[in-house]
Amino acid sequence: MNGLWQKMAEDLQKCEKCGLCKTRTQAVWGVGNPETKVLFIGEAPGKNEDEQGEPFVGRSGQLLDKMLQVVGLDRKKNIYITNIVKCRPPENRDPHPEESAACIEHLREQTRLLAPKIIVCLGRISATRIIDPNFKVTRQHGQFIEKGGILMMGTFHPAALLRNPNQKPAAMEDLLALRDKIREVCPEVYEL
Repeated sequence: MNGLWQKMAEDLQKCEKCGLCKTRTQAVWGVGNPETKVLFIGEAPGKNEDEQGEPFVGRSGQLLDKMLQVVGLDRKKNIYITNIVKCRPPENRDPHPEESAACIEHLREQTRLLAPKIIVCLGRISATRIIDPNFKVTRQHGQFIEKGGILMMGTFHPAALLRNPNQKPAAMEDLLALRDKIREVCPEVYEL
């Protein structure tokens, strides 16, 4: 898989399927262990991610890393993190539907190769695109939904937690539930 995975990441840098290619520094493929069975999906790269070529590296990524550490997860070791849209929307605006549509095939290929048993959608945009168009993060966060043989859960985006710290305990409960579900469905993740 590594050869194909690397080629797909390299091909992404040449992608011109939408207008975001004109304003990006680089496309952001993802980061983590491609042997894992747990995939985290955000919405799109921000400024720091566009510059560094890795998802969730700014303040929200630092918060995410700290929260993941509490439940024994690590982006370099036993999970994989990517976004629906692979290029930064200007001014960190929400991705337009046509941008998500242009990019979704990249995510489908990543998902096909990773063959995750669990997908965690970080934030409203990811959850409404992946789980259900009517998904409400504030009401449905932490609930597992089986779709296509994959368990999916939506939770708060780390940037939302920075804006509203009162939601951090609920987000932490979601990650504790995720830890329990990993131990039940794919305990080998904790051995990676």
